[in-house]
Amino acid sequence: MEINKNDFIECEKILGKFNILSPEETIDVLYRENKSITRFGDGEFDMIYGKGMNYQKYDEKLARRLKEVIKSDNGILVGIPNVFNLDSIDKYTEYATEFWTNWIDEYKFRLIDLLDRNKKYYSSQISRFYLDYKDKSNVSNYVKKLKQIWNDKDVLIIEGEKSRLGIGNDLFDNMKSIQRIICPSENAFDVYDKIYEYVVSKVDKDKLILIALGPTATVLSYDLYNVGFHTIDIGHVDIEYEWFLRKATKKIKIENKYVTEVKEGRINISDVKDQKYENEIIIKIF
Repeated sequence: MEINKNDFIECEKILGKFNILSPEETIDVLYRENKSITRFGDGEFDMIYGKGMNYQKYDEKLARRLKEVIKSDNGILVGIPNVFNLDSIDKYTEYATEFWTNWIDEYKFRLIDLLDRNKKYYSSQISRFYLDYKDKSNVSNYVKKLKQIWNDKDVLIIEGEKSRLGIGNDLFDNMKSIQRIICPSENAFDVYDKIYEYVVSKVDKDKLILIALGPTATVLSYDLYNVGFHTIDIGHVDIEYEWFLRKATKKIKIENKYVTEVKEGRINISDVKDQKYENEIIIKIF
């Protein structure tokens, strides 16, 4: 789908003036300044505007908390999609372009009320570095930069059941140590308080916390940051890396991992026999 520039004139007038750093610029800030980030993708905005997701039912409290987070100014980086102008959208594949064009058309007037033109935003798409782009020639270098964020660090991963971030690939092979908290793959916000209370009471604040838990991660990264933790809402990064390794041209099932965006990816997920992975799990919260 080729974008007619006239289709974006209204959008650029409304949203194009927001200050949103690119994924590469966002990674540089996270690495060089040791910052924390919370991220809003299309699903988080859907939740704010009253829609559920295929793995998270609509929850009024979650929607309210997401709105609180995106309005916050407490020092945590707030990531939003950097797709509001032609320079950004031109880089995407036909499928991604059509998706984001329709999304922007639906939400543009509500976004102008929600977002702050005087605020610097960061890219929520730091974990979406492969499939949506026409030019995939720089992905390997991008991944190297991304891995600098957790290089030689003691890391806690908070993830959904069967997400299995880093298992079967080398994405996290440069971490000093890994521990994991396993949470529900679906409707994780139902046990939000249990997750938060466990981390606050049991986890060392010297750890870097990576969270992959949908919109629950957006709120959790913010709340944990507020009490002194270093948090990265990392989201879809492992599945995107798996697609890159497989040279996928569309969203596909990964046999031993939960893939939210592929219908078959949420069922019949094969088991993993990996003692190291099992030893990394410090608690399962359901």
